[in-house]
Amino acid sequence: MPRHKTKSLVRDIQPDRLYNSVPVQRLINRVMLDGKKQLAERLVYGGMQKAADKLKVQNPLDVFEQAFSNVKPHLETRSRRVGGANYQIPFEVKGQRQNHLTTMWFVEAARNRKGMSMEDRIALELVDAYNGVGEAVKKKEDTHKMAEANRAFAHFARY
Repeated sequence: MPRHKTKSLVRDIQPDRLYNSVPVQRLINRVMLDGKKQLAERLVYGGMQKAADKLKVQNPLDVFEQAFSNVKPHLETRSRRVGGANYQIPFEVKGQRQNHLTTMWFVEAARNRKGMSMEDRIALELVDAYNGVGEAVKKKEDTHKMAEANRAFAHFARY
């Protein structure tokens, strides 16, 4: 396996049934446990609808897209060994990795909420991300702060 994903290794994901959106399908796939896709679809679609109702927005897809754009990271740090010391070097995040981190952080934040159904957790996390607060947005901000704090080591970056 190569260290970096080549075009041949990237799988094409078909858009979801309801909104015809690939990012929504990625979220469904990430929420899915034990191959229970219909259950995951019901949870995600229900959560999106509840979030749209709570925010009084007509289209749940608009809520989803705004929430995910608020969670998308633009910078991250990677560890690199230089002369016997490990440095956290800031890198720009693009494309596939940006979408992957966004989905991972969102699902992790939703799963960390306790005491309610997964549908409600997804809805609340969507509302929080839409408003620019919440655990997933905090994770993004922490990642950006870490990259900003280590900006002095950016000259070690090797693309």
